[in-house]
Parts: sequence; C-alpha cells; structure tokens
Amino acid sequence: MAIEGLEITRQNEDGAGEYHAHVPGSDAVGRLTWVERGGSRVAEHTLVPPAIGGRGVAAALVQEMIKDARAEGFTIVPQCSYVEAQFKRHPDWADLRA
Repeated sequence: MAIEGLEITRQNEDGAGEYHAHVPGSDAVGRLTWVERGGSRVAEHTLVPPAIGGRGVAAALVQEMIKDARAEGFTIVPQCSYVEAQFKRHPDWADLRA
C-alpha cells in the first residue's frame, strides 16, 4: 500500500547510512540503517514509530534500498528480521542477497 506524499531521503557517510521515511502531517521518521561490509550493505535495523506504523512505511524503506542496490550494484545482507522477511516474500530479489 503506497502512502500518498511519502518521501524517502538518504544519508550516508563513511561506509554507513540510513534511509528516512517522511510521512505528510507527521514529525515521526521511519528509518532503515545500514553499514557497508565488503561491498555489501548490511541492513541492520528498520525502525518505524507507532505514530506512522501500519501503513507500509517499513516496506517502502526496504523497496528503496532494493532500488538503490539494482541501480548502484551492491548486494544486501538482511541482518534485520524485517528485511529478512521481505527477502523471503520477494524471491525476485534473490540476486541482491549477499
């Protein structure tokens, strides 16, 4: 389910980073954190505050990371249980798994 007006931004610095999800009308920010390890990005945590939960924010964050992996050529280590569950739901992402 897409959230109208959802904006995802990226922060990265020195081999680590975060994706941030901004939902219109809320100051709460969803986050997916990662660290780089050997040419892959380890998806460490997906954090969505209750104020914006239950609307597909976490899924949108993972999909953005998948999109970047395809565009930039990195693979993903799904250390976070949510990211792991998304990989299981999307067998078409198998080529991006480290």
